[in-house]
Amino acid sequence: MIDIKGYRVEEELYYTKDHVWAKVEGENVRVGVDDYTGKTAGEFTYVDLPFEGDEVEQGETLAKVQSSKWVGKLVAPVSGEIVEVNEALDRDASLLNKDPYGKGWIVLIKAINLESELRDLISGDAVKDWMRLEVEKAEKEGYREKAEQA
Repeated sequence: MIDIKGYRVEEELYYTKDHVWAKVEGENVRVGVDDYTGKTAGEFTYVDLPFEGDEVEQGETLAKVQSSKWVGKLVAPVSGEIVEVNEALDRDASLLNKDPYGKGWIVLIKAINLESELRDLISGDAVKDWMRLEVEKAEKEGYREKAEQA
């Protein structure tokens, strides 16, 4: 894990440009939101989870979330079938903030086009450069200050 101006980033994960991470676990992909999302969106209060057995397409809505200052959609990093949802988020959506790379995971997807779709995600050395640009953009727009006040 690295720290980029106060935002924790797991280097071995894949990321969408919308700050959803993907961790390959065999033919499955565990999915969550990154630390940047939690710090800029404020404390999460609600997650509308999909159901096990639902089919998702890369880039399409996977879940809807609500925080103290933001309502939005999370997109699927890969296509496939939802094989597990993190039901702990029903009781405590703030797990997305407290432990985004651990207990705050959202779903597990059985991927159908894993190799080709991973190429569409940000990974490796590109993750650091991408996150630095995102943090600079957030600082210019005042998100960091807003996040710290919340």
